[in-house]
Amino acid sequence: MSVLRSWDTNLSKSEKKTLIAFLALYITLCLLILSLLGIIYYQFRKNSHLQNEKIELNEFANIQIQKLRNLQNDFKEENIYPRDYRYNSAIYDSDEREIFSTLKEKPKNLNEVIYEKNGFIHFIKEPESYYLGARYVVVEAQDKKFWKEIIFKSMTFYGGTFFVILSIFGYFLLKLLLKPMKDTINILDRFIKDTTHELNTPVSTISGNIELIKIENIDEKNAKRLKRIDIAAKTISNLYQDLTYLTLGHNIISQNEIVNVGEVINERLEFFELLCEAKSLSVKKELDKDSTLFIDKNKLSRLIDNLLSNAIKYNRQNGLLHIKLQNNKLEIRDSGSGILKENINDIFKRYFRFNSSVGGFGIGLNIVFVIAKEYNLKIDVDSKLEEGTCVSVSW
Repeated sequence: MSVLRSWDTNLSKSEKKTLIAFLALYITLCLLILSLLGIIYYQFRKNSHLQNEKIELNEFANIQIQKLRNLQNDFKEENIYPRDYRYNSAIYDSDEREIFSTLKEKPKNLNEVIYEKNGFIHFIKEPESYYLGARYVVVEAQDKKFWKEIIFKSMTFYGGTFFVILSIFGYFLLKLLLKPMKDTINILDRFIKDTTHELNTPVSTISGNIELIKIENIDEKNAKRLKRIDIAAKTISNLYQDLTYLTLGHNIISQNEIVNVGEVINERLEFFELLCEAKSLSVKKELDKDSTLFIDKNKLSRLIDNLLSNAIKYNRQNGLLHIKLQNNKLEIRDSGSGILKENINDIFKRYFRFNSSVGGFGIGLNIVFVIAKEYNLKIDVDSKLEEGTCVSVSW
């Protein structure tokens, strides 16, 4: 299963990701509020427009009712329904049946006073008497579209202005909220850098003095003690190398060259030999002597060290460590407890630990990921619970 994904691993990327998520949520909320205000404003302006239209239409409806009264009082066969070029109109009886109409749009509800429908405004008025049998007089006017254009322009301008202001406010609000966390992380980073620098001298001193001591000149009991000290010193040394890369790696210029991968693996296995012995691990090697890679040798050592360290750390007592290098592919397999399937995609995240019972800071595999990404190496992880894990790196 391929797990080489673009995790955000440094503070700026993490901060940027949080910033984007917050702004997305904040902007969505702002848009919802602005949309609600826009709807309220639109309805208010629409009602105001209809009330203005109502005054004119009511005057025309009164004139039309007067004409109907006159027509009924002096009814002749040659008389025609009164029309007006300004408005269309219609009359309906008490059962809402059409008596006569010049409307272009059929009324939707004769019990409303005024409403807008499909670009027309209908005004309904009931005469004081049923002239010509009419209970309802409907006056129809063409809706003036310009008022909607003015409203939408106003809403776009003011809404856009408020949106920009709220977005800027939200950005600075988040920066203000993130500042304490950022300051804390900066302090922690400085502490790690200072601690890493201070570790160098004692670790080098311990390792150097252990190498000067000849085991054959001391008794077996002290030899075992010395071996434990050597293992502890190598563990601290490996951690020191990781912390150095973590804090200074981005400032170090890569010295890329063609590196024999098999030779580097053998060198690193010698470094971890005592750790393997402490767990009574059986080490099996299948190394292609001609396999090479164009890479910074120190970075390749960091990558291999962390893969070997994890394979040893999470292996079982008297387990198997199998290293295979063939066809531009490195496989490191252990016989440990394995990893849950849902955790495999997270193991390369910084500070992630899938087994809290084993020590570590959760930075080793993140360093592997960063180096692999820099050199376009593909990482795959295959793991089964209670059977072990295989991490492969191909190029």
